[in-house]
Amino acid sequence: MNPTTTSLTYGTYLRLPQLLGQQLPQAAAAHDEHLFITVHQVHELWFKQLLVELTDARDRMLAGENAVAVRRLRRCREIERALLDALTLLDTMAPDEFEAFRGALGTASGGQSAQFHEIEALSARRDRRTRSMRWLTAAERARLDRRLLEPTLWDGFLAGLPQAGRAAAFRGEGPLGELADALLGHDEGWALWRARHVRVVERQIGKGRGTAGSSGAAYLRERTGERFFPELWEARGAVL
Repeated sequence: MNPTTTSLTYGTYLRLPQLLGQQLPQAAAAHDEHLFITVHQVHELWFKQLLVELTDARDRMLAGENAVAVRRLRRCREIERALLDALTLLDTMAPDEFEAFRGALGTASGGQSAQFHEIEALSARRDRRTRSMRWLTAAERARLDRRLLEPTLWDGFLAGLPQAGRAAAFRGEGPLGELADALLGHDEGWALWRARHVRVVERQIGKGRGTAGSSGAAYLRERTGERFFPELWEARGAVL
């Protein structure tokens, strides 16, 4: 028996001392900064899990293992529900409580989440403007560059889709209809999270400038109409 595994405890297996030591507020006596940090760290943990699930879903589709891909995508939809719940926690913070530590954020901004941009690139959205993101670390840039070159979820879906059955699959019919539905579920979950994020920001700062000089809610609102798989949405509309 491996002595390392027999000596494991709940705390050492989950590396709890390291994990729970990562909430380090910068502002003195700003009670809600701890909540703010925790919610965003939880986001990054779920983003990491989304990347694990989405990558496997893409690889399964490329391998023709669509049933497994459906399960992975449905799990992603549930993760996105958890992200929505995390945003709800931020709504318990009053604007003046955010203002008490907002200055401590300095040049940090939620838009600097490298994993967020990875999820979008892996799903379908290839925004070459990410190359101009000077705040990326070398490791983050390497990961994002890789995502921009590798197949997307949409590529995986089309790879196993015969031309003859494409229209039916897009409408959610036939053997691949379930997979199309699962892709739409991920697309919808991400879009709902985006829209909710806008409302949280508006509640905190209104139409004011965001952190790190961003345009705040205005920029976020511009992108709420974007979809990863517009062809699937258009096909559903054509049925009505």
